[in-house]
Amino acid sequence: MPETPNPVPQPLDHLAECGKDSSPALVLRDRTLSFKDLKDRVGRLSAWLRDKAGKDGARVAIWAAKNELTCLMPLAAARAGLVNVPINPLLKHTQASHILHDCGAVLLIGNKARLESLEDGDLPAACDAIVEDDLLAALDEIESPLPPSEANPDDLCAILYTSGSTGKPKGVMLSHTNLWLGAVSVAHYLEMAEDDVTLGVLPLSFDYGQNQLLSTWYAGGSVVPLDYLFARDVVRACEKYGVTTLAAVPPLWVQLTELEWPDASTQKMRRLTNSGGALTEELVEDLQAIFPDAKLFPMYGLTEAFRSTFLDPDLVKAHPTSMGKAIPFAEILVINDNGAVAASGEEGELVHCGPLVAQGYWQDAERTAQRFKPAPAASQYGGVAVWSGDRVRRDAQGLLYFVGRRDAMIKSAGNRISPQEIEDAARATDLVAEAIALGLPDAKLGHEIHLVVRAAPDAPDAVAQLPKKLAKELPNFMQPHHIHWREAMPLNPNGKIDRTALKKDIQT
Repeated sequence: MPETPNPVPQPLDHLAECGKDSSPALVLRDRTLSFKDLKDRVGRLSAWLRDKAGKDGARVAIWAAKNELTCLMPLAAARAGLVNVPINPLLKHTQASHILHDCGAVLLIGNKARLESLEDGDLPAACDAIVEDDLLAALDEIESPLPPSEANPDDLCAILYTSGSTGKPKGVMLSHTNLWLGAVSVAHYLEMAEDDVTLGVLPLSFDYGQNQLLSTWYAGGSVVPLDYLFARDVVRACEKYGVTTLAAVPPLWVQLTELEWPDASTQKMRRLTNSGGALTEELVEDLQAIFPDAKLFPMYGLTEAFRSTFLDPDLVKAHPTSMGKAIPFAEILVINDNGAVAASGEEGELVHCGPLVAQGYWQDAERTAQRFKPAPAASQYGGVAVWSGDRVRRDAQGLLYFVGRRDAMIKSAGNRISPQEIEDAARATDLVAEAIALGLPDAKLGHEIHLVVRAAPDAPDAVAQLPKKLAKELPNFMQPHHIHWREAMPLNPNGKIDRTALKKDIQT
């Protein structure tokens, strides 16, 4: 691996300047944008955004599938002095409305169907909605594209919404520095180059998905954004575009390893990267059999600090369950229950320190204080650290191993899901009086979603109607895999519903 680059953060929009003018930067369905085109289109979009959104720091949201606009927005909003808020296109109007109101968006860009799905009150009063096709047409009329910015790298430039174990999704505030150094770090340890082709299959509303763009562009390579319907679409795209870099989460890897991969789809693959859940030993073996010449990078991350660790591909075979060591620009400490650095083999909380630590949660001082706290005394960086809540241990070689999660987060098919959000949706149907969502282990999904409910007294048809109403209000990845009906919920000594007892009951 080359020497770690000098960590000098830049305004995020300068990533458009990293590749050669004639080199491909973004491969779309109908055309390819070179880096020269990328600079021009970012300049035009940023000028349009600046004119429409007005003041510095205004939040601009985009709710759309992967296309030119969703890929340009991270750089264009940053160049315009605005804050990019990408909304997962799988979300429905209720979740999108929460994000728009919470961040105080002044502009929402989306396709016609998504915008028409919004109901009265979903759009904040001060927020304009723009159909993406209309905006694309307007870009050609821009006479004065904005030049590269001179923004302060510590300025806020993005808010990524992520679910917590309780409550609605919370907005993680990211600066130019956070995103720039994240791109530099990943491009460095993956050893990416200007002839790399990254297939972007992950949502751009996720930090992992967005970094596929940013790290590739930092290296001067090209990105092929792909919204796939079937896993086989990924196989075909790898062959069609000569893909060298593929990132995925474990459930997708499982689907991909069940398919036949022709040599033309694998022969140019240089690296596979995984996050969003641990790889099993069987999955590692399957991936290495399909891609014998590609390096496999298991990784661990959290939106609040972008990425924390990666495992050197040379160590994967001997240590297939390890999270590895800290990525460049990250300092990872394991702190035991006494507040001291844990000894080798001792369990403790993973604490992430350094310049990749986000700026906290948008307008949520209480939850920010719970997660973003002073760094441990042993930290070389000091300042604010992210106390992850994840329990890990470090072995004598310095390799980290995941032990468990402190909270009740459900992680299913690579998505972090708040149990309370599912519970709130169930209660909002007026069909149930009580609802508890649980994640139970599943070999393919990571967690299956189990919803335990007690019917409302005046809802005789609740059993038949609840799945239908949840299908309308929740995105597919939040739909319960199993619904359990109970006449009464078990209570703990404090009078609260006993989640542990419910989980044991379901598993027996």
